[in-house]
Amino acid sequence: MDNILNARRLLSRRGFIGSVAAGGSALLAPSAFGAGGIGAAAALAGGPGSLATGLGAGGSARPLVFAHRGASALRPEHTLAAYAKAIADGADYVEPDLVCTRDGVLVARHDAYLNETTDVARRAEFASRRTRKTIDGQTHEGWFVDDFTLAEIKTLRAVERIPESRPGSAQFDGMFQVVTFEEIIDFVAAQSAAAGRVIGLVPELKSSAYFAGVGLALEDRFFSTLAAHDYTRRHPVEIQSFEVANLKYVRDKLGRRANIRLMQLVGAPAQRPADVAAANGTLTYGQMCSPAGLKAIAAYADVVAPPTRMLIALKQDGFLAEPTSLAADGRAAGLRVETWTFRPENRFLAADFRDSAGEHARNPAGSVAEIRRYLKLGLDGFFTDDPALGRKAVDG
Repeated sequence: MDNILNARRLLSRRGFIGSVAAGGSALLAPSAFGAGGIGAAAALAGGPGSLATGLGAGGSARPLVFAHRGASALRPEHTLAAYAKAIADGADYVEPDLVCTRDGVLVARHDAYLNETTDVARRAEFASRRTRKTIDGQTHEGWFVDDFTLAEIKTLRAVERIPESRPGSAQFDGMFQVVTFEEIIDFVAAQSAAAGRVIGLVPELKSSAYFAGVGLALEDRFFSTLAAHDYTRRHPVEIQSFEVANLKYVRDKLGRRANIRLMQLVGAPAQRPADVAAANGTLTYGQMCSPAGLKAIAAYADVVAPPTRMLIALKQDGFLAEPTSLAADGRAAGLRVETWTFRPENRFLAADFRDSAGEHARNPAGSVAEIRRYLKLGLDGFFTDDPALGRKAVDG
């Protein structure tokens, strides 16, 4: 019993920070890390004496605030500026969505399609790269990350995805590079040291089935990067995906270790995960969120993460309906329940919380009120585009 209590203390937010301050190596035994691939995965796998992920590495009784693509309501997403703002505003974790360049480097973009978040369309030197691709069932025409080397990607500059709603963020268009996963880890480690607190990473493996199909599988590259950095060997990493097979592969290779959790993202009930659809499978997100489906998720993941409106739906008039049973069903299956994504503009809020300032106007008070309404469900964490508001919703 004493060992269990000590484990829980160590893995509480304060206990975890205390262990770092005292030397930081208590969570994981020292290991010799391989250069990559399966060797890196083996190096990351928890060995004898590792504490179970289920105890909540880096967690606490308070819901965790995940910075969705950084502070993406205020700075262009997936830039160091967005991550810096998120950390300054109190995020517990920052999120890099990971995609792969033509030469095999993981970079942070929401998806493979570059048009909406970079200035690539204005770059005459890349005009010939314009093409059409279907990824995860969606067809786009434009420019795609896997047609560019890292050196070429580094010449691009980030832009705001929705400037009509976020003109303040759009003022930073053109200032920031696309960053690699390695650069983000180094940055978060530096920010953690400067702030004197642990900052987790919540990376999403994007479009795994697509990237595997073009010879750029994400997972072993991801293992190599985690293994190469002391910060990600010892501090909280919550790995997310909308696909199923890749999370099972990650669990198989990494096992269960104290600082890592796996998050099964789910989309609209009628949709199928992209890897399931690619294999002509029939499993839908709705089926995954049934009591039996949640038990199946719990066999390989630690977290189920549905969109907010699957927890409390909107009625036809835009106001919130009664909560569904999903949060309670997830907990009954032994899963943490975390949700995505709260945004602070009126256009994204339930009608209960909008004000009269206009569709695209920021509404901080409304966003905090909406988050608090969902937190009554007993959520373990949530994604927000504005971590300062998430922090306020949690802390008061």
